[in-house]
Amino acid sequence: MEILLVDDHRSVVEGTKMLIESEPGMKVTIETDVYCVPDLVRLKKFDVMLFDLYMPNINGADLTRKILDYVPDAVILIYSGFEIAPHFNLLMESGVSGFIAKTSTREQLIQAIRCAARKEAIVPMFLLKQLRRQEIVVQGEKGREETTITQEEDKLLRELAKGKSNKEISQALMISQRSLEYNLTELFQKLQASSRVEVIKKAKSLGILPTEDLY
Repeated sequence: MEILLVDDHRSVVEGTKMLIESEPGMKVTIETDVYCVPDLVRLKKFDVMLFDLYMPNINGADLTRKILDYVPDAVILIYSGFEIAPHFNLLMESGVSGFIAKTSTREQLIQAIRCAARKEAIVPMFLLKQLRRQEIVVQGEKGREETTITQEEDKLLRELAKGKSNKEISQALMISQRSLEYNLTELFQKLQASSRVEVIKKAKSLGILPTEDLY
């Protein structure tokens, strides 16, 4: 089984390579430069790819989208030492096939790779439940309040976090600029914010947007 492991930390990939290749029939190619990955996947067929989530220049979600443009049937797992839950919807939309934590045991890592190769997914139960969620409910400070964010508002927040103009956001979400302005007003009131910067900051503090820059 040919496996591609992409991570900017050389010590991490070397150690993970040894863990995986201790399993008979598995061979790992490592790459620490994300810009080399597209050429690599065009030249060689990989059964499973493992991408780190946070890397310089491009994150694992965007790299997944880019690779799927070249290899639409690629099987890509996000291999991360960070909490996946805040980015779950973003990662699912990018086209990843599953997730595996860097803290996982060797057995869990091998199992995740074998399942992915069989086109099966291992998803933690608490993440699986989010697939049916229509709204995001986040407790406020000390649990005294709750903020309910719809899927549409979640998408709007992510577009705002990218620094897009109203015109660009309305095109991306396929709504009129008047509807967008109404939605922004509703969102600002809901999060008690008076500006774009403030609403993004509040969304991050509530865990609605990732605190790390994924965009």
